[in-house]
Amino acid sequence: MNDRIPTGSERLDEILEGGLLKNAINLIVGIPGSGKTILSQQIAFRNATVEKPALYLSTLSEPLDKILRYGEGLSFFDQAALREGRLVYEDLGQQLGEGGLDGILETIDRHLRQVRPGIVVLDSIRAFHAMASDIGAFRQFLYGLLRRLGAASTTAIWNAPYTRAQAQSEAEFAVADAIVALDIKQMADREVRVLQVMKLRGSGYRSGEHSYRVTSAGIEVYPRLAEVQVEAPYTLSEKHSATGVAALDELLGEGGYWEGSTTLIVGPSGIGKTLMGLHFLYHGAEVGEPGILATFQENKTQLERVVGSFGWSIDNPDVHVHARGVVDVNIDQWVYELLALVSRTNAKRVVIDSLPDLQTAAGDAVRFREWVFSLTQRLTRAGVSLMMIVEVPNLFQLDRISENGISHLADNVILLQYVQEGSELSRGLTVLKTRAMPHRPVVHRYEITDKGFALGDGLPLGR
Repeated sequence: MNDRIPTGSERLDEILEGGLLKNAINLIVGIPGSGKTILSQQIAFRNATVEKPALYLSTLSEPLDKILRYGEGLSFFDQAALREGRLVYEDLGQQLGEGGLDGILETIDRHLRQVRPGIVVLDSIRAFHAMASDIGAFRQFLYGLLRRLGAASTTAIWNAPYTRAQAQSEAEFAVADAIVALDIKQMADREVRVLQVMKLRGSGYRSGEHSYRVTSAGIEVYPRLAEVQVEAPYTLSEKHSATGVAALDELLGEGGYWEGSTTLIVGPSGIGKTLMGLHFLYHGAEVGEPGILATFQENKTQLERVVGSFGWSIDNPDVHVHARGVVDVNIDQWVYELLALVSRTNAKRVVIDSLPDLQTAAGDAVRFREWVFSLTQRLTRAGVSLMMIVEVPNLFQLDRISENGISHLADNVILLQYVQEGSELSRGLTVLKTRAMPHRPVVHRYEITDKGFALGDGLPLGR
């Protein structure tokens, strides 16, 4: 198995199945502004030691003083590492026009002998192209560079301002043992940063595009939530999670949903979908099952008035609010925040209000369905009951429940709808689907009172 070095990002290491390759050539490519220099420095600081320092060589991509000035604002930038010689910055830019590529190799040779580094960063390798008379001369330079780095038993981090398509046609691509591509993609009016492992010699890795953000802590990565179907058996709970509406528990026949199941609450605006989620969460708090309301609909101040009007408290220690706006939401970052909150609070119930908000942010229908499948699988295995709220445009008769086959991923589907009775509108509830439980899909009248849901008798449907 290949030895690895950490990148300074635990989740990036997960994608790489342990980190970048040690004593190998690791190439980081991406368009200008994608974060190549930040990631390169992040890796250097994470692995720099007194015994095996990191050597950071800048070329013509950016002046060294500029790299240092902006780098000092990042939380991983450790001035003590520079004072103690754990990390050494050198500027090759001045030598680029003097001794040619042979002069560069001599300069690198000298730094390798003086510093004896464990890691060498070249920022950027592309600057040497302009000094080569032709591709043959550049390949000869690369060969000489590889020999020197190999003899020094050092790990190389090269970066270059290439797109993913350009990188595949360059000589650096062929000699690199690992290639990580950073990119900025336009999705409607939003920009999304994505990371992809293009090559990792002799090793597996998580394929596909993964979201990331450039922060003051460096590169924060959010691996694509893509759970495979689990073949190994695992234990499903025999317990039920009561809904908080006694009459609905009776309709379900077994005292509520299966613990760890996924439920869709579907209905038009104003029908009481959020209220049903609140019933579920606050009843869970009463029976010792902490819960989370993950909402895009209201902030905590607005929710305080809503929950207070039904006799609940927003300050209940067993009901946690994860409120985010829909503007610039990244569904991969959001889901890792949610999963961290589930772990931190030992939550047993999660309500997402609402699913279409996340679908809009996803931008891709296939990707969104995979994301929902992965989330439901992960929570089911953890025994966490998930309720997802879906708003539909139809006030009365519905011809579809959800887009992209999301309803097929749910164990339970509860349909809320308006029913016209003469000049009045009544509210009707139907248990449309319950997996592994008997049910009757009858429309039941209900009212919203100061105590919340009050379920009544069957409701006759007119033509």
